[in-house]
Amino acid sequence: MDIQSHQFITFFDAKSAAKLAQLATIETFSHQAIIFEEGEIPDYLYLVLEGQVNFRKWIRKHHYQIVATAQPNEFFGEFGVLDGQPRSAQAIVCETATVAKIPRAILMEILEKASSEVVLKLFNYVIQRLRVTTKDYVQQVAYKEKMVLVGEMVNTIIHDLKSPLSGIHLSSGMIKELHEDEETAEWCELIQEQAQRMTSMAEELLEFAKGLPSLKRDRLNLYSALQRFQKLNGVYCTNAGVELRVACPETVEIYADEAKLIRVVQNLVVNAVEAFNQQEGTIEIQVTPRPEWVQITITDNGPGIPAEIRETFFESFVTHGKANGTGLGTAIAKSIIDAHGGTLFFQTSEDRGTTFFLNLPYTTETQNATTLPLQIAPSLPRPS
Repeated sequence: MDIQSHQFITFFDAKSAAKLAQLATIETFSHQAIIFEEGEIPDYLYLVLEGQVNFRKWIRKHHYQIVATAQPNEFFGEFGVLDGQPRSAQAIVCETATVAKIPRAILMEILEKASSEVVLKLFNYVIQRLRVTTKDYVQQVAYKEKMVLVGEMVNTIIHDLKSPLSGIHLSSGMIKELHEDEETAEWCELIQEQAQRMTSMAEELLEFAKGLPSLKRDRLNLYSALQRFQKLNGVYCTNAGVELRVACPETVEIYADEAKLIRVVQNLVVNAVEAFNQQEGTIEIQVTPRPEWVQITITDNGPGIPAEIRETFFESFVTHGKANGTGLGTAIAKSIIDAHGGTLFFQTSEDRGTTFFLNLPYTTETQNATTLPLQIAPSLPRPS
């Protein structure tokens, strides 16, 4: 957008607006470029013309929490400019962004001579932001308290599951030794894998609740991984009257955390099965290699995602029509794909069902542990 049409410039009379636009410096920042650091002394007010700027707080070593965003026609940094206090968060660019930088000294000079109408407009804008900040802060505190309770509950579940799961593992192993035929061995291996998945799923939820999950990346053949997934979920889908199809080239490989990536597919497939509500249906998983990334689509011919939760579908504790739903499955799935440097989105309609798109990059980077982004609460207004 043009700087003259930005809402902040329109606060002022024609002469002051022209001066601000003339003295502003327009700069384009690349992806992940840092505009200012938390704690810096403020020197500019920033008007977003194109792109998006995220604001994040330092949580611990190499770990940040995104607390807000600024979109085109919004501005940020006014608190620091007005009171002279250090910046309260780091400003970092998402993809690319073009911003207009107005020097603090020039802005303060113009504000000192501005009419009461201009000051009132700016004051009203600041008040509105403070109201939203207060509301979202309460939501964030409530969210954190929920996650603490989830963590305590899962800790107890993991402790209680250890004994019966060990018994299942031992029993299936003994059956496999006593009956050496191929079919029995296959079913025993399936039992053991499913028991291990139960433990892994609980531990994964605990990691998410604590905000400390990590990836264990390695070379992954998607064909083999999805074949195992189909084998493990075949009985579940068949009993639910749902046909599960998988189409994947045999040679597609990426660097990924297999257990967590399969958990994403698991969550989305289970959601689709439950959406059929005991009616027959079809779910198709298809892998398509692209030049720079791999696309996994999960398509069903079900009733579609309800309109009332489409905008918040990947947020924590969002659920619909499930008596025992926690609303965490899709939030965990989104955080896992984000941590892999990929994207997760969907298209849905009532008459054609839903398709989820998982885009994952090819990477030669073999990191044993990568911290996932911490998903806290709905975005807060931009800090100063």
